[in-house]
Amino acid sequence: MRVLEDRKVRRLGSKSETPVDVRVLAATNKEPRQAVSSGQMRQDLYFRLNVFHINLPPLREHKDDIPLLVEHILRDVNAKHGKHVRGIGAEVLDIFMGHTWPGNIRELRNVLERASIMSEKDLITRACLPEEFEGRRRKGRAIFRQSSFPWEDGRCNGARAHPADAGRNREQQDAGGGTARHQPETLHNKLKEYGGDRAETE
Repeated sequence: MRVLEDRKVRRLGSKSETPVDVRVLAATNKEPRQAVSSGQMRQDLYFRLNVFHINLPPLREHKDDIPLLVEHILRDVNAKHGKHVRGIGAEVLDIFMGHTWPGNIRELRNVLERASIMSEKDLITRACLPEEFEGRRRKGRAIFRQSSFPWEDGRCNGARAHPADAGRNREQQDAGGGTARHQPETLHNKLKEYGGDRAETE
């Protein structure tokens, strides 16, 4: 508290104080005045910190920014992983707009980074999303960045088959007695792609 007030510090065991020139930035996920009233924050600390207050609303309260955030995050992810993902599909945008984002922008970044790694195309589809997004879809949203994506078939590198495809495969097996061929991307192939097959040759 004295450091905030006097801008001076005293080393352990020292008798002299050293002035410091610092700027303190403090953040909380609670409303400060309510935290003071409930006893979760000291009032004297609040008044020492509350020189300039900036309110950062959670992502669920400014979802209109999601397309811009997606574009910005994908640029970082592409540079980090050497990918060339240019955007998300219309259905993915619908899902993102309907999600509550309890982890805020950090959660959005993690979801996009995972989906970009999983995708070998330049568009993230619903099949590339984590399992917690399964079944979340709403209609009537605009398509992100492009008006049409002819290859948006609900698959992500073949890693997960669309339910309709699985149904057709079973029908082919029942009707023709043959084997319906579906070649999903396996973990082995992914490991091989990223150099993980070296362990097998050693």
